[in-house]
Amino acid sequence: MKKNMKYNTCPLTMNSRFDNLYSSISTRRERVLTGVNIMLTARQLLIFKVITDDFIESAHPVGSRAISEKKDISLSAATIRNVMAELEELGFLEKTHSSSGRIPSEKGYRYYVDHLISPAREQSDIHVIKHMIQDGFFEFEQIVQMSAEVLSDLTNYTSIILGPELLDTKLKQLQIITLSKHSAVAILITDTGHVEHRSFSIPTAIHPGDLEKMVNILNDRLYDVPIVQLSAILNTEIVTLMKKYVHGVDQSFMYLKEIFAHEQPIKLYIGGKSNILMQPEFKDVNKVHPFFSMMEKEDELVNLLKNKQDGIKVTIGNENKVDAIKNFSLITASYELSENQMGTIALLGPTRMEYRKVINILSALSNEMTDALNMWDKDDE
Repeated sequence: MKKNMKYNTCPLTMNSRFDNLYSSISTRRERVLTGVNIMLTARQLLIFKVITDDFIESAHPVGSRAISEKKDISLSAATIRNVMAELEELGFLEKTHSSSGRIPSEKGYRYYVDHLISPAREQSDIHVIKHMIQDGFFEFEQIVQMSAEVLSDLTNYTSIILGPELLDTKLKQLQIITLSKHSAVAILITDTGHVEHRSFSIPTAIHPGDLEKMVNILNDRLYDVPIVQLSAILNTEIVTLMKKYVHGVDQSFMYLKEIFAHEQPIKLYIGGKSNILMQPEFKDVNKVHPFFSMMEKEDELVNLLKNKQDGIKVTIGNENKVDAIKNFSLITASYELSENQMGTIALLGPTRMEYRKVINILSALSNEMTDALNMWDKDDE
């Protein structure tokens, strides 16, 4: 069964998702730009949509003569110029320095996204994950990384997938490998397939046989325990058990606590980082330097994407709070690995983004990731 999608506060079922999706965008609460609920006349709507569609496709300003030559337009170039002037006065269009043509403003893009893009008649079936599983990609991290790369290929934008927060991620296995007499590495494997290595020091008093006993006790008692609860359980029942079977446990226990006390990282998967250079808006490297600097800082990307609301969200230009992407549009969608584990799929591109195409692709991939990853999770149990 497909998961229920939400677009902001609007729940979406499989059958009605797209109808509700596009009719409810204008209820977005976090809007920065104002005035986008202005009612346009039928003539203004027609000209504005033509200009926006043409500019998204071509990246060239759109002039009145080009509009008047279209088959479906029965207005004179002079009339079109008057309508364009009205739309510019309303803040929906901007005039560039290099041409007499117009381009949509950020306010115009917001109106376009909220009111004018319509759903695809048929949802695209991507089948990315299904094919990967058939090809032998069984690890969670492999599946998500490949999904990020395919998403960037489908859109020619930069994709970022934020792994699910580890609120309910459980420990499946612990291994300790000695590197020398005084150092070792602990390998933690979770139920999502995530593998983490943590180095620690071995007390001089501990015997290799006792270390093996400790690992056996930990694997027996901590199997299937949520990662966030490991430290608490370690401090209660396990320490008592270890004192019974392991010599010199007090000193060893201090080092063990360090293994489980680390903050759990949230994994990032990135695809098409250089795709942004293919966009005409970003031919000037100086314009994208802040973007590439941000992409090298995982903590900034995590802060940008984590705690995003369920469903699909579109932020345009200056609506973005991060300075490095003030010239970008960011579209995010959520996916679920289990009831309490939610991740985020994101696409970064120019404000001249193919919004309709991207929203449909993200919605399809979100559903597929949720369904396939939950199937993978059950098969992995």
